Amino acid sequence: MSGKIRLSKSSVSQAEKDAVVKVLDKEYLGMGEEVKLFEEKIKNYLETSMDVVCVSTGTSALHLALSALGLKDGDEVLVPSLTYIASYQAISATGAKPISCEINPNTLFLDVDDAKAKITKNTKVIMPVHYASSSKGMDEVYELAQEFRLRVVEDAAQAFGSKRDGKLVGTQGDIICFSFDGIKNITSGEGGAILSNDKEFIQKVQDARLLGVEKDTDKRYASQRSWDFDVKEQGFRYHMSNIMASIGIVQLDRLEDFKIKRQNIAKKYVQAFRHIEQIQTLDFNFDEVLPHIFVIKVDKRDELREYLIANNIECGIHYKLNHLLSKYKTDYVLPITEKIYEDILTLPCHFDLTEMEQDIVINRIREFYNA
Repeated sequence: MSGKIRLSKSSVSQAEKDAVVKVLDKEYLGMGEEVKLFEEKIKNYLETSMDVVCVSTGTSALHLALSALGLKDGDEVLVPSLTYIASYQAISATGAKPISCEINPNTLFLDVDDAKAKITKNTKVIMPVHYASSSKGMDEVYELAQEFRLRVVEDAAQAFGSKRDGKLVGTQGDIICFSFDGIKNITSGEGGAILSNDKEFIQKVQDARLLGVEKDTDKRYASQRSWDFDVKEQGFRYHMSNIMASIGIVQLDRLEDFKIKRQNIAKKYVQAFRHIEQIQTLDFNFDEVLPHIFVIKVDKRDELREYLIANNIECGIHYKLNHLLSKYKTDYVLPITEKIYEDILTLPCHFDLTEMEQDIVINRIREFYNA
């Protein structure tokens, strides 16, 4: 086999290219009417009562959300260690401290019992991560948050288009943050969104994405800018551009096709590996979960990974554990998380993955285990 099988990739059609050209022709590239339209389309797709605020990245969505909650030095945020570094950097950027928690070994979602044991008088927020697009365990998170009066910021970066208990992620909850980077379930090139029913919070987020300029959002939607304004809070240049929004609008129209393909890929992997004792798939319902990544737990992970790479098959490890990084190193261990990290491997899963390519991946894994 000569070509490499990609782990993940963007899927861009002529429609996205045409949409970008239309924005370029208008010569208003910053935040304007396309951003407003993208926000409205997200709200309509989700059929949610929540307000939608589009921003420059999924990381900026998390940072803005935490900042708008007023986190400061000494505050603490409960978060699983098994997540991308963005979750932790967003927390520490506010001055708060991420408190690394264990995960459920079957879903790789936040272990609520461990999180509860780590609550202190400084705990202000719990940040569950929708690992591999699943949020199985959110009910327990909200029960814990209610018991201790914590805010919940859902790191749903991977979960756009996924459902929980029959309802799309983003239709209920406290604060939900999505990512639209290049390889997510839909992309706007880069980009993210913050959703909430908390009107005061949403106003803070809208202002903060535009450098704290009060009520500047409506001006930008009309392709105008504020000349006489006030700033009372710290802000950031985190708004989304019209170019990014134009890509996202087209991608949103393609989401159902993306969803069918990705879910079928996941189901095929599950079926193929169900009788191989060295492989465990995660406890997900792929009729509800729209998988951004497909993760398995395997014996001899590093050897299998080397074998796949030698056969031109890209694979990944999601993610390097944050509590072992120099900046966030803890004085305690997370034995379940650390063991899981040694076993997890991410297989190719994207819209342009062909059936033949997936068959090659499956057959190479079967060969490795003589299954």
